[in-house]
Amino acid sequence: MTTLVLTPHGSADPRAAANARAIASQLSRMRRGLDVRLGFCEQNSPSLVDVLTGLSRTRAAVVTPLLLANAYHARIDIPRQITSCAIADQGIDVAQADVLGEDDRLVSVLRERVTELGVSRLDDRLGVLVVAIGTSDPAANARTATVAGKLTVGTRWTATTAFVTRPEPSLHDAVIQLRRNGARRVVIAPWFLAHGTLPDRVQQFAHVKDIEMAAPLGAHRWVAQTVLARFDQATARRLAA
Repeated sequence: MTTLVLTPHGSADPRAAANARAIASQLSRMRRGLDVRLGFCEQNSPSLVDVLTGLSRTRAAVVTPLLLANAYHARIDIPRQITSCAIADQGIDVAQADVLGEDDRLVSVLRERVTELGVSRLDDRLGVLVVAIGTSDPAANARTATVAGKLTVGTRWTATTAFVTRPEPSLHDAVIQLRRNGARRVVIAPWFLAHGTLPDRVQQFAHVKDIEMAAPLGAHRWVAQTVLARFDQATARRLAA
């Protein structure tokens, strides 16, 4: 049996950890018999290292990042933690799955969150500001920026992207640009998995600007399905190797 080790970043905000636990529980319900364990990169317990070192000998595991962007934590932090466990000496076969990325299922969840604000997909006066975390990796940011275009498929909305942790474009400048492009109403679509410190910062901006903000992706079934897809892809690669 292969264990799915769901690996979020971790947060001081308990809402983020609660969302990760809800997704882990949903995975267990969606695929009966699958051994699902939760191991955080940092700030919460159990840690990824503790989960991996606690696995039984001869067991296989796929560390499946609960992350949207293929940035530092996916490319450096998680592989380093896997290596630090010396798991090969314990006879444990560990692979790492891809991040969730800009999966169409997740974009569909984001579109659903926007429509929950009571907007029509046919409203050509609606401008949607997709707000993401952002990284120091331009390539990762470029991939995240594609979400805005995908979000408008099947709608008459206009959309653009801003990163809350990057200087350009600022949330303020992005809103101005949407309005210059004809938007009469602007809403924020947070490209976040859960509530937390950074989404709260975006929410405060929205409050000051009197802009509605949709809910984060959360523990939606399509989020869980995307996690399972990444797990299955990694398992297939491991078996084919």
